[in-house]
Amino acid sequence: MSLVDMSSNNLPTSQSRDLHKSAPALSLSLAGIFHGGGGGGGEEEEGGIGGEAVEISSENSGAAKSRSDDDYDLAAEGLEDEDEDENDGGKKRKRKKYHRHTPQQIREMEALFKESPHPDEKQRMQLSKQLGLHPRQVKFWFQNRRTQIKAIQERHENSLLKSEIDKLCDENKSLRETIKNQSCSNCGFASPNKDGTTPSPTEGQKLRIENARLKAEVEKLKSAMAKHPHGSSPRSSYSPGNDQDDRSSFEFPNAGSGLEKERIMEAASRAAEELRKMASHGEPLWVRSYETGREMLNYDEYRKEFCAEDENDGNMQARKKSVEASRETALVFVDLPWLVQTFMDGNQWKELFPCLISKAATVDVICNGEGVNRDGAAQLMFAEIQMLTPLVATREVYFVRYSKKISANQWAIVDVSVDRGEDSTDASLHKCRKRPSGCIIEDKSNGHCKVTWVEHVECQRSTVHSLYRTMVKSGLAFGAKRWLSTLQQQCDRLVFLVATNVPLKDSSGVATLAGRKSILKLAQRMSRSFCRALGDSSLNSWNKITSKTGDEIRVATRKNHSDPGEPLGTILSAVASVWLPVPHHALFDFLRDENRRNEWDIMSKGSTVQTIANLAKGQDRGNAVTTMAMQNEEHKMWVLQDSSTNTYESMIIYAPVDIKGMQSVMTGCDSSNMAVLPSGFSILPDGVESRPSVITSKPEEEKSAEGGSLLTMAFQILISNASATKLSLDSVESVNTLISCTMENIKTTLQCED
Repeated sequence: MSLVDMSSNNLPTSQSRDLHKSAPALSLSLAGIFHGGGGGGGEEEEGGIGGEAVEISSENSGAAKSRSDDDYDLAAEGLEDEDEDENDGGKKRKRKKYHRHTPQQIREMEALFKESPHPDEKQRMQLSKQLGLHPRQVKFWFQNRRTQIKAIQERHENSLLKSEIDKLCDENKSLRETIKNQSCSNCGFASPNKDGTTPSPTEGQKLRIENARLKAEVEKLKSAMAKHPHGSSPRSSYSPGNDQDDRSSFEFPNAGSGLEKERIMEAASRAAEELRKMASHGEPLWVRSYETGREMLNYDEYRKEFCAEDENDGNMQARKKSVEASRETALVFVDLPWLVQTFMDGNQWKELFPCLISKAATVDVICNGEGVNRDGAAQLMFAEIQMLTPLVATREVYFVRYSKKISANQWAIVDVSVDRGEDSTDASLHKCRKRPSGCIIEDKSNGHCKVTWVEHVECQRSTVHSLYRTMVKSGLAFGAKRWLSTLQQQCDRLVFLVATNVPLKDSSGVATLAGRKSILKLAQRMSRSFCRALGDSSLNSWNKITSKTGDEIRVATRKNHSDPGEPLGTILSAVASVWLPVPHHALFDFLRDENRRNEWDIMSKGSTVQTIANLAKGQDRGNAVTTMAMQNEEHKMWVLQDSSTNTYESMIIYAPVDIKGMQSVMTGCDSSNMAVLPSGFSILPDGVESRPSVITSKPEEEKSAEGGSLLTMAFQILISNASATKLSLDSVESVNTLISCTMENIKTTLQCED
């Protein structure tokens, strides 16, 4: 199946002029471009893409253009022994010969195309000499290849636009129904309550929150009844106190039966094979975007390869679903058996991805697997996936996780959502589903593993805040790049946590390895607490207010009754997100620099800032834990700061700490009972991507091409030592002032007030 309609409108000017001379032969040769792996280009003397000499009379040219590539190959074979043909006037003329490119020629041109889709004349000349082709053949091949990629990309973009249009139509219809139901049929105004008052948005919000709470209670009751009908003790992979994460097997009530387990294992086995192909195959299944350089899934090829059996019911659900697919590969400093074990343990998996996973649970074990590494293990799992902002809704997904040994040094971790069967009517299971996803892990025997991550999900369409619409729509928000970047960063942190040979320049201010380890553990706990308080998880109930600078602020309260790792009492969280015309890494370097802290932190105005200790926790210099002392005439305060960065996301998290307690931690004492209440920043690229230039540009030009940043700032303050205290207007006003002043200082310093 051709990926591009190669009509005369797609041809370059030089080819278009020759179309009048040999239009049938030219259209025939162009039709063979993609028949052999996408190679070949044409020219007026030698097309360079046909198999043998082929000529079709002008009266049959229209029929020839409508044929498939296979038809052309058959025609070529039938005419390969003829040297001449008769035209309409009975005269004989010699036929031009066309030659298909060899696989080696195609590979060489593909390699150059990936580096430079627009080679200059010098590059074309050099390549033509190397491959034994005419320079114009090389030129036309690159033109046709760009046309092919552009067509695939346009179809992909059209699909996204269609999805957006369908989503807006559904929202419009829903809003019309809401207005219609809430309005009086006679006058058109809102129907009053029984007491004569008009319902307010606050009342509606309270009802939705109460409804959600009651649904959660019903789920818990169903869970207990389904799992323990005779009062047996519950089986859970959680430690006591994590009941907010509990998910049970009532969603799959027959998972324990032999037939149901067999069905799930068959689905997991099929998913493993699909993941293996998705991770290893290149074009035409995956096509690299011309604009961004990222790989895109070619759904025409995907459906031919995997989804023939799903086409009947696919059209029914297509308008209600959005599908995201992405793939990334990277080297990770990690031990393969440890990584496999971590993925198969719900708690360890959640701790490995604290910024991504707000909840995780092992619902049921389908198969324990064989051996120490549990080859063939399968289990039902639940996860709530988040972004570090309350402006983007979390994604709740149930799936089967399957661990399979592929070879002596290669493992597959497969995730796939499995329906309960024909009687499945619960819509909550279909809000977000995992198509075969996961990672292929290959041990490189040098302390590193090559990890190829494939993320392929379908979700119900929903409204996304305008700030994050590009990120979510492009698939970057929950895609493979984010998962793999986080995995690299977290594995580096674990290596530095246990390392005994860290250079002195990367470990200043702490005399012992025990002290270093204790500080890094405290920083990691602080970061997990920050991520848990920042997202749109059901653990947080956010209310919206407007800041003094006009930005939206989300506020929420929670009560800490017994956790010694945080202050006891009522805690107020406030979060605001903005777009800034500053590159991602430039904004990160500014906010983490202790020497420039006075420029944005209103709490450190007039104070001198001194670095007490600085500990590296990764190969990038931005991944570090710093202890700072801030002192003015009135008081002295120590602050613990944890900064981290990767290709997707950066964070600066900090909290004031008790000076004596921190000094004891620096000597190696246990830090688990030290109370910290973190605040900080999450920084993302704004999602507007551009393909990296092959030609080396000036640093200033590279910086300007990076685009803007999405900055989310979060502050947590203890508003009362008593857990029963209600949120007061004074507390809201205080946090409003804090966020507004901090935001204004950042914009002023970076000269982006507008």
